[in-house]
Amino acid sequence: MSDADLERIRQQRMAQMQSQFGGGNDAEKQKAQEDRQRQQEDAKNSMLSQLLDQNARARLNTLKISKPEKAQMVEGMIIRMAQSGQIPGRLDDEQLIQLLESLNQQMPKSNSTVKFDRRRAAMDSSDDEDYGL
Repeated sequence: MSDADLERIRQQRMAQMQSQFGGGNDAEKQKAQEDRQRQQEDAKNSMLSQLLDQNARARLNTLKISKPEKAQMVEGMIIRMAQSGQIPGRLDDEQLIQLLESLNQQMPKSNSTVKFDRRRAAMDSSDDEDYGL
């Protein structure tokens, strides 16, 4: 065998090994990505549990239920503040409220309105009989 043949075989073998270990299929890639996201979420939650007392953590969880985007922004802001040394110890509920109020003043107000079309929602008397009312 010549050096060129050996090099060609070596490259083919390397390609096989990369496809076995590095390439993987889509399901494996998705599982690995989900694992990374779960690890990042766990790390974030452990940092927040160290930075917030129990009442502040409960308030943040309540905010997460009602306004998830805003809660994510607040969580990121708290972590960045702690990493830059702006938070000396644990934040209590009052300090978190002050942080949220200052954030609300900085954010533009969103004009969300709910319109209710009474004509479409109106039920006539024949509908009442169908429901046994």
